[in-house]
Amino acid sequence: MKKIRAAVVGYGNIGHYTVQALQAAPDFDIAGIVRRQGAAQCPPELAAYRVVNDITQLDSVDVAILATPTRSCEEYASRIVPMGINTVDSFDIHSDIVGYRQRLNALCREHGRVSVIAAGWDPGSDSIVRTLMESLAPKGLSYTNFGPGMSMGHSVCVRGKEGVRNALSVTIPLGEGIHRRMVYVELEEGYTLDSVAAAVKADPYFANDETHVFAVESVDAVRDMGHGVNLVRKGVSGTTQNQRFEFNMSINNPALTAQVLVNVARASLRQQPGCYTMVELPVVDMLPGEREKWIGKLV
Repeated sequence: MKKIRAAVVGYGNIGHYTVQALQAAPDFDIAGIVRRQGAAQCPPELAAYRVVNDITQLDSVDVAILATPTRSCEEYASRIVPMGINTVDSFDIHSDIVGYRQRLNALCREHGRVSVIAAGWDPGSDSIVRTLMESLAPKGLSYTNFGPGMSMGHSVCVRGKEGVRNALSVTIPLGEGIHRRMVYVELEEGYTLDSVAAAVKADPYFANDETHVFAVESVDAVRDMGHGVNLVRKGVSGTTQNQRFEFNMSINNPALTAQVLVNVARASLRQQPGCYTMVELPVVDMLPGEREKWIGKLV
């Protein structure tokens, strides 16, 4: 079996767990790690791999796993796809997914490559569950309740605000798809909590939720990688009412995101050129090996 050569672009929380997921996958080789610092001050766990500051310094890459902040995903994908390399990312701004997909779809088709976007657990694997639930009860209401737990995308967003040294955003479910955001920040000298809080609450990541911002001496002292989700749909199958479906999980946030990224990196090699979200991929294509083996085992 020819193994898939994957490059990991970015080495924060998701990049760290992506390397672990690739190490555990039977059908992947790690082509290298791309980080801003290159090989300088390289973590010891990367000693066995080629570490560079630009993907052009790596050889024979089949797919680039973008373990980068959401707002830089399109920039990286738009640069890497024309190199003849597939990309996958965990872009998580729900309202921008359709536009991002349309723009990247044209580029992928032009260069004969595949990109899978918004591939985390929400959006991502939860999107698949929501799609299945909606198909089973076409009329009805669905609720997605996150947490309680750390939101990586929201935390990265706050860390990018002026005056913030470090930040953690915790999501608290209030029920029926409504959430409270509890944001903890370490302030840079000379900045006030009021000014930082105003910038956070105005950002699209937070603008639609109840948000509270607190100053703390140490974000690490309150950090927890745990998270979870509760998905509920109540609706109608045919003309029969009161059908109710529920899905729950409790997770390590970056570890699950990394696993999903590796899964869709595999699936990207099995699709026709274009840009996809996870609801468009055959789920069986995310598993290693031949389809027939999984059909015999899982169906």
